[in-house]
Amino acid sequence: MPEKTDKDMLIPENMLKLYRLGAFPMSDDDDVIRWYMPEIRTIIPLNKYNIPRSLKKFLQNSGFEYRFDYDTMRVVIECSRREETWISDELIDAYNGLHKLGCLHSVEVYQENKLVGGLYGIASQGAFFGESMFSRVPQASKAALAKLLEHLDSKGFKLLDVQYMTEHLKMFGAIEIDMDTFQVLKDNAFNVPTNF
Repeated sequence: MPEKTDKDMLIPENMLKLYRLGAFPMSDDDDVIRWYMPEIRTIIPLNKYNIPRSLKKFLQNSGFEYRFDYDTMRVVIECSRREETWISDELIDAYNGLHKLGCLHSVEVYQENKLVGGLYGIASQGAFFGESMFSRVPQASKAALAKLLEHLDSKGFKLLDVQYMTEHLKMFGAIEIDMDTFQVLKDNAFNVPTNF
């Protein structure tokens, strides 16, 4: 069972240490933030990811514009506005601390200069811990993920952690692995000197 989070665990440097251990935070219905380390973890292999053919075709004429780290905290807030969310105000404040530390990053999708989708996560060495995504128009979050995959691959990242499997992620080549395998991949990624 996850432990309740005390305030010290939301200090940016401590949060980064917990991510590096393989944990991630979520706010429950009672607004208490807990850290999780599920026995089965989902990753998208950066040497074997898939961008669906139909999405590639759509993106050719979508009119989307992409930006990295242009308005990261706005992406976090937009993700928190989903109908069901685990991102509390306290967690937003904590992510802002990670942003100031230079560890929180975003991929943003714009249409006619308006933010219509995006995603964010935490980067540490060659590992990227994906947290959440949102979409205000069809295909925007998928487009953000496609751009993230291409970006991480081009930068030499070795691990993209997406926590839990969904049908959305499966089409991009997501796989489930046990925690021991995840820890090995994670530790190897921390030996890769790259940045977002």
